[in-house]
Amino acid sequence: MINLNSTAKIKTKKIRPGRGIGSGKGKTSGRGHKGQKSRRGVAIKSFEGGQMPLYRRLPKRGFNPIKSVITAKLNLGSIQRVIDNKKIKNGDIINISLLKKLKLINKNSHKIKILGNGELKDKIDLEVDFISKSVKSKLEKTGSTIKVKNT
Repeated sequence: MINLNSTAKIKTKKIRPGRGIGSGKGKTSGRGHKGQKSRRGVAIKSFEGGQMPLYRRLPKRGFNPIKSVITAKLNLGSIQRVIDNKKIKNGDIINISLLKKLKLINKNSHKIKILGNGELKDKIDLEVDFISKSVKSKLEKTGSTIKVKNT
């Protein structure tokens, strides 16, 4: 609780720098002699004497969430190209681990979506997280099996 009758605030005198030696803040007004900090209008907040400042040493984080789930996108045409090159056999289940092994998608990807660009000739077994409507119709035409994970 504040005591309104207190005279402590009244008794303390305001410091007026640069008003003579007797004031205790005279001549250089407590700023020392010469140098950058003795001048007016100087603000050296994050300056570290030429050393790389802390805010530039730390990695940028910005608007990229740290725990973001990266979804890889893959077209049917690129799957067909891999089948033509005989890197995928007929009995193989095409899932995220196989596609990472074949380096069709990035190793940091957590989920995968198949898009409908390109044509598919062969029958395949797909196990993916997401699928587009056009892919679904194209896969049904070839008689392929699709397993969409519920995540």
